[in-house]
Amino acid sequence: MHRRLATGLAASTLSLITVVGTASLASAAPADKPQVLASWTQTSASSYTTWAAARADQAPWAAYAFDWSTDYCSSSPDNPFGFPFSMSCARHDFGYRNYKAAGTFSADKSRLDSAFHEDLKRICAAYTGGTKNACDSTAWTYYQAVKALG
Repeated sequence: MHRRLATGLAASTLSLITVVGTASLASAAPADKPQVLASWTQTSASSYTTWAAARADQAPWAAYAFDWSTDYCSSSPDNPFGFPFSMSCARHDFGYRNYKAAGTFSADKSRLDSAFHEDLKRICAAYTGGTKNACDSTAWTYYQAVKALG
């Protein structure tokens, strides 16, 4: 009887320690969160690529408590005239939401908007002729909108 009670208490204590330890780890964002956020919100193609890979597999980043939510291009079309802008809009939302949560949005807004424009221009680079011109013009319009209203 004492042996079962002792075993049960030991298991309960271990479970409690595990739950408390896990809760403590989950509530504390890693110290490098600002650096990771910054690396995913630069104007370069490699920044976009690393963000997209992380977005596709968010589990390893759970401790960072990033806000991955998006409304894509808000009230504008996500894929205007067939140009696939939705993922660029999602990365832009990611930057806005997470820098607002960090309290540094005003210091980072210009870079986030520039990164958005660079993302859109990379999409447009896949087109030629009049289609490229239309894409570039649409990208410029989206950029000007977030720059002024974002």
